[in-house]
Amino acid sequence: MFDRRLIPYWVTAFVILATAAILLGMGRVPICECGTVKLWYGEVMTSENSQHLMDWYTPSHLLHGFLFYAALWLVARRVPIGWRLVIATIVECAWEIVENTNAVIERYREVTISLDYYGDSVVNSVADIVAMLVGFWLARVLPVWVSVVIVIGFELLTAYLIRDGLALNVLMLLYPLDAVKDWQGAL
Repeated sequence: MFDRRLIPYWVTAFVILATAAILLGMGRVPICECGTVKLWYGEVMTSENSQHLMDWYTPSHLLHGFLFYAALWLVARRVPIGWRLVIATIVECAWEIVENTNAVIERYREVTISLDYYGDSVVNSVADIVAMLVGFWLARVLPVWVSVVIVIGFELLTAYLIRDGLALNVLMLLYPLDAVKDWQGAL
């Protein structure tokens, strides 16, 4: 017998597959043009960044999951968790699509130090979506204080190691500051 409680999880999977198809249709490369898929790629200032499964921007997608869970808990806590996951997935997938448009790629190249950024590979985008799913699940099962520590910890870690992170990425995309760009470029 079909369990109706699984419907949102099937919808989530469909949204992710549809996003991958859209990204391919937009001309995004399936995998790194280098011909390999690495589990981790730690160099930021290269054209291979955002081409493999995980990189220094993976934590920001994990944090998306924490933030989406918190926002949906605040405004839609009566909505079953599976459907809140669908909403979070749609938002994350929409971002992956928008992030990989020529306009946003050029914006990154124009106002940030990401001069070698040419968009994500599809495998990287899907891995970023999975990172959001993990963050959403962690936010659901961890105490709030642990979630807050993880969010702050990852932001501080990436700011220290690569001079970037979720907050700095959003700031530089929406309201670029020369002082931040100079600081990031001094790495």
